[in-house]
Amino acid sequence: MGKKVARAAKLRTRTLKVKTAGMPRAGYSVLVGSGLIESSFEGLIGKGQKGGKGGGGRALVVVDAKIPRETIEPLIRNLDRAGVRWAAKVVTASEADKSLSTLEATLIEAARLRLERGDLIIAVGGGIVTDLAGFAAGIYRRGVRIVQCPTTLLAMVDAAVGGKTAANLSVPGEDGKAGLLKNAVGVFHQPARVVCDVASLRSLPLRELKSGLAECFKHGLLSGGLGDRALLAWTEKRCDDFLAQSGAALAELVARNVAVKARVVQADEREESTKPDGGRMMLNLGHTFAHAIETLPGLAWKDPAQGVQMVGPLKHGEAVGVGLVCAARVSAALKLCEKGLPARVEALLNRAGLPTRIEGLPASEQIIERMGHDKKVAAGKLRLVLPIKACRTRIRSDVPVKTIAAAIDAVRL
Repeated sequence: MGKKVARAAKLRTRTLKVKTAGMPRAGYSVLVGSGLIESSFEGLIGKGQKGGKGGGGRALVVVDAKIPRETIEPLIRNLDRAGVRWAAKVVTASEADKSLSTLEATLIEAARLRLERGDLIIAVGGGIVTDLAGFAAGIYRRGVRIVQCPTTLLAMVDAAVGGKTAANLSVPGEDGKAGLLKNAVGVFHQPARVVCDVASLRSLPLRELKSGLAECFKHGLLSGGLGDRALLAWTEKRCDDFLAQSGAALAELVARNVAVKARVVQADEREESTKPDGGRMMLNLGHTFAHAIETLPGLAWKDPAQGVQMVGPLKHGEAVGVGLVCAARVSAALKLCEKGLPARVEALLNRAGLPTRIEGLPASEQIIERMGHDKKVAAGKLRLVLPIKACRTRIRSDVPVKTIAAAIDAVRL
């Protein structure tokens, strides 16, 4: 363990810039390196720092309940040294707890701390924590600054960058049973800073790391027009290094994926583009399928790498991987991509130990009905983000239902 920490400490910190039209208007930095969480707030608040009030200002730390003490305690000690008055809100990182009630509890903690606009919310955790804390920061006093410290690969390359925040809604269906609508409410609220500390990835279960790789595969499928057309091939080549948790490889992976997402966000910050590639909507590649299946109960799949039967709801990245297979199959059926793309996507997912076939899926008609709740629906029409040739995307709202159903049937186990 000591040797791993020493190697991680030698990683060069990379700084990427995300330019934004909204707040903060000058944009913000994304730092990628090791041992960065403890100093994540420095320069934004604290004694002698801009924004410090009443001594060292205030900070609400919103933290995932599963974060190891050794990850969070250096941050707390540093806040104390800087004279920052702080409080912590511990969040259970589950889709059921990504709710309006958890959001309200977070806002109440901010009010108890008497957080002001010059103060900070610091989020430490995965995508659920970054989404919820970002939502709270976006609406508390009509907006306070947030520092995102993602601790999962998925959150580093996706959720923490770009200013999208969200909570889920539990909505009763016609059968009276509550259905979970993913990310049904939220606001755009850009962070003041994002800190990607790859050392925190060492505490993750391997399943969580694999889940994050699915979002990286997604970026590889759409990066052709974003300055990194070789990203997919490079990710395929280095997949074993990522699974072995090589700090240098993971840092490079995070940096390249953040750079791709930053270019998308800068060009279409609030997802308003009408371009054929979808603008920021391209980042939802695979997600329309994924959101419809990831909260379904009673699913099962076999880990292709270990041959272990997995039972229960899918992780977000696992569902995204299945969604990428479905999107590639639809694209191939419409002759928009290379004929072999679906097989290439499946092979990459299998290599990463991610599911490509799911047992227990309901009828395709039911899944398509759930897809109808997707935020990209316009004028009652389902809009799909599809991968096309040369690692680019197209938005299509004219895909035949039978083609969508066939793609879903193809991932049944």
